[in-house]
Amino acid sequence: MTALAPQKPERPNRPTDPAEGRPLTAGLADIGRGYVQQVRAGELGALPAVAGLVVLCVFFSLLRPVFLSNLNFANLLTQSAGSIAIAMGLVFVLLLGEIDLSAGYASGVCAAVLAILLTDHGWPWYAAVAAAMLTGAVIGLLIGTLVAKVGIPSFVVTLAAFLGFQGIVLILLKEGTNVSIKDPTILAIANDNLSPALGWALLACCAAGHAALQLRRSRDRRGRGLAGTPVALLTIRTGAVVVLGGAAVYLLNQERSRNIVIGSLTGVPVVVPVIGALVLLGTFTLQRTGFGLHVYAVGGSAEAARRAGINVTFIRTAAFVICSCLAAVGGIIAASRGNSVDPNTGGSNVLLLAVGSAVIGGTSLFGGRGRVVDAVLGGLVVAVIQNGMGLMGYSSGVKYAVTGSVLLVAAGVDAMSRRRTARR
Repeated sequence: MTALAPQKPERPNRPTDPAEGRPLTAGLADIGRGYVQQVRAGELGALPAVAGLVVLCVFFSLLRPVFLSNLNFANLLTQSAGSIAIAMGLVFVLLLGEIDLSAGYASGVCAAVLAILLTDHGWPWYAAVAAAMLTGAVIGLLIGTLVAKVGIPSFVVTLAAFLGFQGIVLILLKEGTNVSIKDPTILAIANDNLSPALGWALLACCAAGHAALQLRRSRDRRGRGLAGTPVALLTIRTGAVVVLGGAAVYLLNQERSRNIVIGSLTGVPVVVPVIGALVLLGTFTLQRTGFGLHVYAVGGSAEAARRAGINVTFIRTAAFVICSCLAAVGGIIAASRGNSVDPNTGGSNVLLLAVGSAVIGGTSLFGGRGRVVDAVLGGLVVAVIQNGMGLMGYSSGVKYAVTGSVLLVAAGVDAMSRRRTARR
């Protein structure tokens, strides 16, 4: 008898769609090849911002080791929080192919309302915050109505608002008065820190929530007959959150005070979970709601969205309302960090840094492409440039020139990637 050759054990087949026989679980190699093809097609996403952030951190840490100190890391997060909040609001407007040049001074108007109600009228902090947010909503509703219903270009409307809000801030602050803020709750937003134990607990909740969302998304894709995310990739993503977040929490939980007699300074800054909550809310709104899908549709083609039955006027108006409300949050953070409000609150380079954060992070100026997390990545890039060059002793002029150059490069990459995508 002829001996039969041993057969190799068959590899278990991945679950398939019974109708078409397609695999319901994509392999890591398939996902890797798909991502490479996506990049080659011009869909870069946040890749330039992430790469730039890594390169800048390595560069400044080699030239100035103090850049990676826990004290500087905490300052980096608190310094960029206000502009990041405004940038997250600008993402909604930029997704429509519009622009809001008044977001900086809109944050100043809202901060002035907050400070006056707290200091001059003795309002409780929650009522003053509600009034500031309501002010932001009214501003956004006014701008959105002029743009969406009247039909005035957003550049003209928001440029006029930029000048008008600057005057309103001066009127509210009586032509230059500095209004101090003494409410402990408001001051805690940008000046206090979580306890070390609370910081670790927050990281654990974030990691668990991230894993749960990834699993739910993969399950939903399988339910629709699409390829699900492999468990290995889910593990890698969650592991990255745990490792990077754990390193950040560990670093921030170390003592940062140079004089322990005066007081201890440890823990994650309070403003970090505030920004994190805004990112989660904004991401959920854009990616998991019908409103978010309509924003992307209008940004891709307003006429096609209108023919599909989408209320384009409402979407545009709502986007400006969201932008101004997040500008109000940025103004509250700025007031907390400065312990006061003055005519420069929301002015100077606030708008430029916010717009730069959104664009550098990967949000397209042409509409239809971007995420809320792009504002965070871009804001960190801008903050690293400002902070690192400051540690190296460069003047403000050099920092502005470099930041502007980075913004121009980001806009150029966006334009070239769109052209490459169109060609393909």
